[in-house]
Amino acid sequence: MLDQSYYQKADEIIAFYGKKPSSLIPVMQDIQGVYRYLPGELLTYIAKEIGVKEAKAYSVATFYENFSFEQKGKYVIKVCDGTACHVRKSAAILDAFMKELGLSDKKHTTDDMLFTVETVSCLGACGLA
Repeated sequence: MLDQSYYQKADEIIAFYGKKPSSLIPVMQDIQGVYRYLPGELLTYIAKEIGVKEAKAYSVATFYENFSFEQKGKYVIKVCDGTACHVRKSAAILDAFMKELGLSDKKHTTDDMLFTVETVSCLGACGLA
């Protein structure tokens, strides 16, 4: 169960954008900007408040890779595992980050909530791999 302050903050953000379906993405972006993730319980509340079906809110949140249901660290380190980077040994870089930060396949964020390490399919810098 979320603290009441989460709902108060959501109400402020919703008031800024207006209680309308077109506010869904900006509201979700601002919520994630504040908390570094989208709490599922809060997403349900937002959907109800702006008049969007809960399924629609969840489908938007899961479609866009920028949204996360897990809290991330202050700094997100993204390691490319696209074809060009993989061939150039990006896995070794990923392993070094994970080892240095004490992370694993199941734990992607440090205990102090400072760093999160993720893999991505492409950073768009294939020529630099």
